[in-house]
Amino acid sequence: MKIVRYSIGSKTEYGILDGEQIQVIDGKPYPEIKKLNQFHKLSEVKLLAPCEPTKIVAIGLNYYSHCKETNNPVPTEPMMFYKPSSSVIGPEEKIQNPGCERLDWETEFGVVIKAPAKKVSEKDAMKYVLGYTCFNDVTARDWQAKDSQWSRAKGSDTFSPIGPCIETDIDPGNALMEGYHNGELKQKVNTNDLVFGVPALVSYISQFITLYPGDVIATGTPAGIGPMKSGDTFEIKIEGVGTLRNTVA
Repeated sequence: MKIVRYSIGSKTEYGILDGEQIQVIDGKPYPEIKKLNQFHKLSEVKLLAPCEPTKIVAIGLNYYSHCKETNNPVPTEPMMFYKPSSSVIGPEEKIQNPGCERLDWETEFGVVIKAPAKKVSEKDAMKYVLGYTCFNDVTARDWQAKDSQWSRAKGSDTFSPIGPCIETDIDPGNALMEGYHNGELKQKVNTNDLVFGVPALVSYISQFITLYPGDVIATGTPAGIGPMKSGDTFEIKIEGVGTLRNTVA
């Protein structure tokens, strides 16, 4: 099932995407989905970021390939950092460079939470997951190297493109993910290369930070990060989810 969030006229709604048709749901898709007998054509709406997180908890160095690429040891526990909700944009929205010298893409597998999660076990972790989405952890690489904290480098406005939907029915431990810069394949990985998988991340994060419905876990990027400039387009494709496309202003 593909959950989308969209605007139509002056309204913002959630719905279930099936081909070129959207069935409206009542309110938000958590804690449960209530379908209404109302429909829109996909061509009639503007897709937005598919959720409204209170926060994004991102994970660094969480693919074995990326650890190797950056000459870093494999972490023994997840490396967490925050990205604010103010950094979120949706499909086809512009990424803005706030003045850094190097603006990088990072293809990531996003996890969307559906219920408050606090100190949950790894065994029960998936009960709190709504589904999965494409996430671009846009990064000002020169600021990341310069600043002692990553708030500016990772959390500037427009640095968290999310979309196009939340897919509820794929295996998070075996999903093919690709990143394309101006149509050229730059990143390709299966999520079976994750150091810490989705259940482990949900459980670990929730020991310290309460996760709320709509929150996103950005699970880390694989090898192949690189720079973007004005006019460039970056696309993230996840098998079963779809394509998130954004252009740099």
